Amino acid sequence: MLLNCDLGESFGPWQMGLDDQVMPHIDMANVACGFHAGDPDVMAHTLNLVKQHQVMLGAHPSYPDRQGFGRRSMALSDGELRHALHYQIAALEGMAKVQGLTLSYVKPHGALYNDMMKSEALLSTVIKAVADYPSDLKLMILATKAQQQHQQLAQQYGVTLFFEAFADRLYTDEGLLTPRTEPNAVHNKTALLAQVKQLHQQGSVTTSSGQTLPLRADTLCVHGDNEASIALVKEIKHELSC
Repeated sequence: MLLNCDLGESFGPWQMGLDDQVMPHIDMANVACGFHAGDPDVMAHTLNLVKQHQVMLGAHPSYPDRQGFGRRSMALSDGELRHALHYQIAALEGMAKVQGLTLSYVKPHGALYNDMMKSEALLSTVIKAVADYPSDLKLMILATKAQQQHQQLAQQYGVTLFFEAFADRLYTDEGLLTPRTEPNAVHNKTALLAQVKQLHQQGSVTTSSGQTLPLRADTLCVHGDNEASIALVKEIKHELSC
């Protein structure tokens, strides 16, 4: 599994994450496009790191919710959401071209990501938006119990999917992420490393009810929020290389 990380989420003097430190240890960079975090200077700096470390580049668009860091659901029309996605993707792709980089995929952020995994209609809108964009882009979505159904949906529009798993989150029986408001939704280090090992060796996770859920994941989401997170990314990378 490739390691992906959400990056470029600082804004002006406000810093989010240790992008410079985590970039050497990942394979895929999901770069914020300005609607939940990021600005032109942050975007340019992050893209420079992507170029320096030869990491696969992805756009990380969100609902237009900078105040809420993209973590609040919004009732946008299909057209509004499609235009918001195209606007953000185009901004990042344009900045990337300045540095000689090619955009490869899209991974929606925050509430948009969670909402589209619960609503096939919303997921269809996101898939169509990626399909309509003039560059050949893949879409990263959560690997769930409905993987085959989601694969078939994307194929209707000629979109290739990256299926993503999370190292640090407790899964429901449906393969969705347990809401952070519920107990034990975020794994401690021991449980996290055990889940990575299970995904790597068995292609499955243990759900909140104790069931074993098969998941075919192409990529694993990691975080570079602080020094402890960076050390954990290194451990995860070592586990996946064994």
